[in-house]
Amino acid sequence: MKKLSVIALVGVGLLAASCNKEKSAETPAAAQEQAVAESKGEVLAVDTVASIVNWKAFHKGGFAPRWGTLNVKSGDLSVEGGQVTAGNFVIDMNSLKVDPASVTEKDKKPEDLVAHLKNEDFFNVEKNPVSDFKITSVADLKEAPKDAVAGANKTVSGNLTLLGKTMNVTFPAKVDVAEGTAAIQAKFTVNRADWGIKFGTSEADPAEWMISKDIEIAVDVKAKK
Repeated sequence: MKKLSVIALVGVGLLAASCNKEKSAETPAAAQEQAVAESKGEVLAVDTVASIVNWKAFHKGGFAPRWGTLNVKSGDLSVEGGQVTAGNFVIDMNSLKVDPASVTEKDKKPEDLVAHLKNEDFFNVEKNPVSDFKITSVADLKEAPKDAVAGANKTVSGNLTLLGKTMNVTFPAKVDVAEGTAAIQAKFTVNRADWGIKFGTSEADPAEWMISKDIEIAVDVKAKK
């Protein structure tokens, strides 16, 4: 019976790992840092009260997701000819929150997960209190993929800095420009290992098989005069 239980456990682990590989295959690889787009035209300050970054992390196979928010500390968007052409925003890593609704196990506490995410295993917030995103290009989007944010009309590329490491990411986004305002909404997935966040990513250690490398990021940034 014990032997069968061990075999069953290994089988579940392999199945979960297989599911994660399928999910990771859909996650675009981050590219090397690129030149930041030059700020031209009207520069609008990011509304830090109205802007937010949502995050969602998973165990392999999509099991037991955790989610929460991060605050936007500062930033701006440049508008020229009715289009967003450049911009940046700074994320306050000390503001990291975990939604209690995502922690359903009786022996788990949201505040413990917050502490773990902030320590050196993940974002090492003490040494890296902020992260940032700087736009490198904005182009028209011909056809939005199924998992894009609703109303996506642009392809945005930018340098994302985490743990002091900068990589370029590209994703579909909904970009709106009106009189004296601009907004960017987007949802995309990154592989945290690309930025050196490798806790729980060792395929050689069965204890770490169940932690996914993928982090889903949802950005809602609003700017105004």
